[in-house]
Amino acid sequence: MDAASIPPVTAADVELAVILAADALNGALDQDWRVPAGDLDWDCRETVEHMADDLFAYAGQLGPRRPPQDTYVPFAWQRRPGGPTLTIFTEAGTDNAGLVQVFEACGAFLSSLVATAPSDTRAWHPMGVGDPEGFAAMGVVEVLVHMRDVAAGLGLDWTPPEDLCDRVLYRLFPSAPTGTPRWETLLWATGRGDVDGRARLDSEWRWYAAPRED
Repeated sequence: MDAASIPPVTAADVELAVILAADALNGALDQDWRVPAGDLDWDCRETVEHMADDLFAYAGQLGPRRPPQDTYVPFAWQRRPGGPTLTIFTEAGTDNAGLVQVFEACGAFLSSLVATAPSDTRAWHPMGVGDPEGFAAMGVVEVLVHMRDVAAGLGLDWTPPEDLCDRVLYRLFPSAPTGTPRWETLLWATGRGDVDGRARLDSEWRWYAAPRED
């Protein structure tokens, strides 16, 4: 694939992913979000909190003037047995609309840091020391694939734009096939689906946060 033909993943892509997810969630505010999120062990509400938490955490990694190169920024966290590890979660009694607000706020944190951090910024992630584009791409993937899990639990339609999927595939998944439907391929790359000619990855999948040229 010609790198010059693939636009970079940007702050605008983070904004788009969050807007699309929030709009879908806002159409289901009156439903019970304590139902399982697709095949996950988490319920839909926990999964949306996880999406928000990932966006916040990625923004946090880019925020310091000297980002950590070997660990996370040491925010405190908590975990329900069997649930996601969270720094960001809602106050007890918060309704679904309030949770969407938390999710959107965390998306704005990440898009703002991606837009303002110097391009030579590097910060730690367990799957590679990433640059702002890498953290933007990781944030987009977290939203797209976990929103798929939530959509399955709530009975919502969820098919993100092919060009958005293509950009994050190119940035994070160098071994992903080309010439295949991009959303199906992203689900395959994250262990959630099948694509022609490739074995399902399941728990063996990973991405590469470091810039491709590195």
